Amino acid sequence: MAFTRETDHGTPPVLANGTTVTLSIDGQAVSVPEGTSLMRAASLIGTAIPKLCATDSVKSFGSCRLCLVEVEGRNGFPASCTTPVAEGMVVSTQTERLKKLRRGVMELYISDHPLDCLTCAANGDCELQDQAGAVGLRDVRYGYDGATNMGQAKDRSNPYFDFDPSKCIVCSRCVRACDEVQGTFALTIENMGFGSKVSAGQSEDFLASDCVSCGACVQACPTASLIEKKVVEVGTPDRSVITTCAYCGVGCTFRAETRGEELVRMVPWKDGKANHGHSCVKGRFAWGYAQHKERILNPMIRASVDEPWREVSWDEAIAHTASEFRRIQTKYGVRSIGGITSSRCTNEETFLVQKLIRQGFGNNNVDTCARVCHSPTGYGLKTTFGTSAGTQDFDSVQYADVILVIGANPTDAHPVFGSRMKQRLREGAKLIVVDPRRIDLVKSPHVAAEHHLPLRPGTNVALLTAMAHVIVTEGLANEDYIRARCEWDEYEDWAAFVSQRERSPEATEALTGVPAADVRAAARLYATGGNAAIYYGLGVTEHSQGSSTVMAIANLAMATGNVGREGVGVNPLRGQNNVQGACDMGSFPHEFSGYRHVSDEPTRKLFEQAWGVSLDAEPGLRIPNMLDAATDGVFKGIFIQGEDILQSDPNTHHVAAGLAAMECVVVQDLFLNETANYAHVFLPGSTFLEKDGTFTNAERRIQRVRKVMQPLNGYADWEIVQLVANAMGLGWSYAHPGEIMDEIAELTPTFTNVSYDALDRHGSLQWPANAAAPDGTPTMHIEGFVRGKGKFVVTDYVPTDEKTGPRFPLLLTTGRILSQYNVGAQTRRTENVAWHPEDMLEIHPVDAENRGVKEGDWVALKSRAGETTLRAHVTDRVAPGVVYTTFHHPDTQANVITTDYSDWATNCPEYKVTAVQVGLSNGPSDWQERYEEQARRSRRIVQAEAAE
Repeated sequence: MAFTRETDHGTPPVLANGTTVTLSIDGQAVSVPEGTSLMRAASLIGTAIPKLCATDSVKSFGSCRLCLVEVEGRNGFPASCTTPVAEGMVVSTQTERLKKLRRGVMELYISDHPLDCLTCAANGDCELQDQAGAVGLRDVRYGYDGATNMGQAKDRSNPYFDFDPSKCIVCSRCVRACDEVQGTFALTIENMGFGSKVSAGQSEDFLASDCVSCGACVQACPTASLIEKKVVEVGTPDRSVITTCAYCGVGCTFRAETRGEELVRMVPWKDGKANHGHSCVKGRFAWGYAQHKERILNPMIRASVDEPWREVSWDEAIAHTASEFRRIQTKYGVRSIGGITSSRCTNEETFLVQKLIRQGFGNNNVDTCARVCHSPTGYGLKTTFGTSAGTQDFDSVQYADVILVIGANPTDAHPVFGSRMKQRLREGAKLIVVDPRRIDLVKSPHVAAEHHLPLRPGTNVALLTAMAHVIVTEGLANEDYIRARCEWDEYEDWAAFVSQRERSPEATEALTGVPAADVRAAARLYATGGNAAIYYGLGVTEHSQGSSTVMAIANLAMATGNVGREGVGVNPLRGQNNVQGACDMGSFPHEFSGYRHVSDEPTRKLFEQAWGVSLDAEPGLRIPNMLDAATDGVFKGIFIQGEDILQSDPNTHHVAAGLAAMECVVVQDLFLNETANYAHVFLPGSTFLEKDGTFTNAERRIQRVRKVMQPLNGYADWEIVQLVANAMGLGWSYAHPGEIMDEIAELTPTFTNVSYDALDRHGSLQWPANAAAPDGTPTMHIEGFVRGKGKFVVTDYVPTDEKTGPRFPLLLTTGRILSQYNVGAQTRRTENVAWHPEDMLEIHPVDAENRGVKEGDWVALKSRAGETTLRAHVTDRVAPGVVYTTFHHPDTQANVITTDYSDWATNCPEYKVTAVQVGLSNGPSDWQERYEEQARRSRRIVQAEAAE
């Protein structure tokens, strides 16, 4: 689409309270909700009142004095941004007196501003320039050599944007955006009067400050004072495309602004229903990986992983892939191959991969990265509520009175939603944080948790059951809700179980490490504090009792009546951009799209008729089972789309051995990742900027992904899968991803009303979107649960088999950091490494002192599964006995440490609980060499066994 600016109405919309006010602006009648500003009311009828300090992403401020208007019957010239409408008001926006006043104000601004417009990077995209023209300024009586800001040095420390104080008009928009939108409070106005200037707090520059580079300040700036380096380098954009971010599960909508096909900037779209015009450093700035020099653009094959890669044509690579898979199946049987779908690819691409495996391979050996993150969410919520997804939309948090965050770190892993949550907390909502680590939400500017329960890793179920004990035994359960909405007999069984003395906070204190009084206080607050919402993440699911914990969370919500309306619910914060969508599309070995079991005959017949083949009624292999079968010699080939299982899956040595045992490993990805070291075929993938499709975010919101540029590798990922399918004789003929979505809608009841036309019309849709809910479903389970009656499940605490002891006395837990994403394949190839160049081990000062470890020391991290080395960060953010690290850098190989223990119901790995020991080390070279030699030895052993 052509480049057009988004309309800025000057002040935010007000929440409609049912009262409408009618007034006259320049002789034109307008009706708006009560509380709307005059500026916004005028803008809604196409009347642009000059402004500089006003923008609709922050509250009105009234400092620039450009937006003055005249109101009949009132003295003076009120600022339109701070004046609310009133019934019958008569407003004039353009009179001779107003013109003179505005020109006088603008003269003062221009007298203290550089007049280098022709060479300024914001030329043609500068509000100061536009407003000078709008008020008719043609001369400046005071000269052009104002001394306040001229000559100040630029701050170029941030890798993505510059700050030029000489062009700052001190409108405070950047400061207010940092406060109100992001909630970091990193910027301030320093000094007073003519000496006023924007400052990054006590820091020397932006990079050293508390700034999180979300870009809100850059977007708010009306001049070139804050401007993207890419705009300076390339020039202002001339085209824009609305698309969806390919990072976390928030699913922010962006305007991808280009000059030709060169991406200039990603600007968060104000109409984006998940982000409302906000962004984080990853989505806003970290897209340079799309054109990184390490990206592979040509297909490659090799006969053995010990041989060098050989570039080939697409035709040869596809033909070779199909031939190898057919050869393996002929020799070893139909179930000897399988595949893994990607949670970073679109719904359409994921659907095609599972279709390729079911229709083309003839088995159900398909799995996805959700296996290692949120598969317990699917199992637990389907069991209790009847559907495998969260209950609310993100906007629902604005109506929450109590927010319980357990096993999640929203400000780092889901930062745009984390900012929304902080907004609500600053408005008065109460916060409970259940986490072994003191995450930023526990205490940050103007936000403090009412209760922080730093439980011992692995004891989630015990803690939640103790909270349930308090709710039931103190008569805090909502019996009316339970009788009306849930299975009463099962509730009574559950209530009797949690009421037992051994489930009390006092009895479980020794297990969880959380004082009983704190557990009781948190339980009472959750049960009695009003609308209570639960948000959880991988700290819940990546445990041996992950599914039990999800069901324990659901039990709490049902027992207190906190499901089925705005401001409440059970809300999993999905990690990757399309984890929800990958699950929806049938990426699990036991389910078709829409979470219907492969053994269900009517469902299977539906797919058989559509695809023209007989389908296997037996569930296939999960990822761990594929690797086990490979080492057993019966699983020989795999198609891996967009996942680096050697870095992301547990027990790296076992993953390496499984891959080494296969005869054909096909990797479809952007870069030669760790898994590609064991691949025989590499098919270069495409980025989200190079394709059309849809992503589904954590709130079940289906959103369009639109092509911004042509694929550098020649094909979008869905086209590559279609090439493989057709080489295997399947005869697919999709001309556009919209046709794939039409097939998904035809075969999936929750997607019946989803089409590209509908998505373009609505902007997005939250499933279920069908005849019963044609416009989608923001809030689930309003009248009743999907399964009918809510199901309480007894969740007994079963300690993990991973035990601490004299050899391994500490517990390791893992997580993410704001600037990096997942295994870092994308973000490590951007300037985000300025904030996180390596993974580090957080260790409590007491544990560090006992081991002679100081800040920055190299330490060896050992478990029963393996060993790695990384630098230490000594901090009291973790409790004594607990250490923590991220997993974004392959050099660290954090998953060499993790074990094979997994969730009892879903095989989700127990990443969050690993018994370890920490000791001083000389550096990384020794373990790296051992790891690489072990991988080589695994390959030699497999090859020798095959030869025998």
